[in-house]
Amino acid sequence: MLALPWIYLALLSTGYAVALTYGRLGFMASISVALLLFAGFCVRQQRIHAGRYIGHGLFIVLAVALAMHWLPGFYNGRGIVPQRFTDDAVTFSMYLNQDKPLIGFWLLLVCPWIVGRRSLRLGVYATALALPLSAVLALGGALLLGVISWAPKWPDQAWLWVLNNLLLVTLVEEALFRGYVQGGLSRRFKQLPYGENLALLLASLLFGLVHLGAGWQWMLLASLAGVGYGVAYRFGGLGAAIATHFGLNLLHFALFTYPMLAG
Repeated sequence: MLALPWIYLALLSTGYAVALTYGRLGFMASISVALLLFAGFCVRQQRIHAGRYIGHGLFIVLAVALAMHWLPGFYNGRGIVPQRFTDDAVTFSMYLNQDKPLIGFWLLLVCPWIVGRRSLRLGVYATALALPLSAVLALGGALLLGVISWAPKWPDQAWLWVLNNLLLVTLVEEALFRGYVQGGLSRRFKQLPYGENLALLLASLLFGLVHLGAGWQWMLLASLAGVGYGVAYRFGGLGAAIATHFGLNLLHFALFTYPMLAG
């Protein structure tokens, strides 16, 4: 039995508590929680092998619905009202979501193997390698494509953005795309030549695809950034992937146009 990753659960719980102060939950949210509990039971039980596939399938459907805010009962509070951080940027607003973090809770409780435990030293080394790589690929690419420009800033709402991005965005996304997808594919492909590399690339492409709604440029940039996050996860575990992802987001927020240049 794998030990639960209590540090990650505590961080996610802290972020969720902040989100609850800005929004509220309705009775209908209990349906989503009940379905997640059922999916978790199916995955963790050992008697019916097909039941585990049913549990994972149900979770994937719920994860998509929660990430897209399709399920009822979640009244996400607005943390940052619509505004421009710089004159040339598009308008930005931010909600502290209470539905999407449930994905992270499920993964950490039901699939603690996603953490990919490594020593602290390896995690630091992996982050030191992957963060510059991600910054060159993603931010460098964004500059070349003309979607951002140099714009150093630290607005009044920055600390709320930091808490939300680290605890409710980056942690959840890395648990899903690197821990669950890349880690799960690595386990499936372990007998294949270059199986871990294939898992990394597929997880990066999937991460890029979910950004397609923002335009092909962001799909490409997210895929490139995902390569860096994947390298961090492979060699440093979930903590390194979270640090790399958050570090890149922080560089983007503090030093460049955020979220992007106005057309």
